[in-house]
Amino acid sequence: MTFAEKLQDSRKRAGLSQEQLAEKLSVSRSAVAKWENDNGMPDIDNLKAIAQLLDVSIDYLLDDGGTLAFDVMREPVDINAFEKSKKRKSRYDTAVLSKFSDADSIIPLWRQKKLNKWEHAFEWILSPVFGVFDFMDKVEDGGYYYLVEQKDHQYLVNVSREFVTSSKLTRRINEKKFTIGKHKFKRLDPQELVEKA
Repeated sequence: MTFAEKLQDSRKRAGLSQEQLAEKLSVSRSAVAKWENDNGMPDIDNLKAIAQLLDVSIDYLLDDGGTLAFDVMREPVDINAFEKSKKRKSRYDTAVLSKFSDADSIIPLWRQKKLNKWEHAFEWILSPVFGVFDFMDKVEDGGYYYLVEQKDHQYLVNVSREFVTSSKLTRRINEKKFTIGKHKFKRLDPQELVEKA
C-alpha cells in the first residue's frame, strides 16, 4: 500500500472524515484530499500528528515496501528563467540539467496514471479513446519527469513550472517500464540528456 492508501484506510478506521481530520490538523480539507490522492506529502510535523491521531506509527505510514524513500527535496524554480536550445528543446530539460549538473545520466520519462478497476471500466465503456483519467492527472500535475542517476543513487525528479521535486529511490530501476505508487513510467529512449564520456 502507498502512503495515500494507508492514510485513507487509517482515517476511515478511526471514523474520521477528511474534513474532521483536516480540522484536527489545522489544515484544509483539500490538503488531506491531496495527500490521499497521492499528490503530495504532509510535512514532518503533520506526519507526526497524523500518526498520533490515527494511532499508527510513522514507519507504517511511510513504508510502502516499494521504491520511493521519504527523502524528498522540493526547491522553487522559475521555469521561464531557463532557455531552450538546439540540443535542449524544453526549458524543463534545461532546468533538470542545471539542478543535476554532475549527474551520470538523466533520462526523460513518460508518466501515466495506473487506473483502478472502476476507472478502467469507466474508460472502457464511456471513453475508450480519450483517456479521461490520465488527462485529468496530467492537467493536475503539469510537470515533466526524469530518472536521474547520480553517483550510487537514483532519483525520480519532477520539474514543474514552480518546483523541482527530487525523490530518492530505495531500489535501482533498470527496467524500461516501471511502476511507482499510482503511476506507470516509461523511459523515453534513446533520448538521454547527459552524454556519457
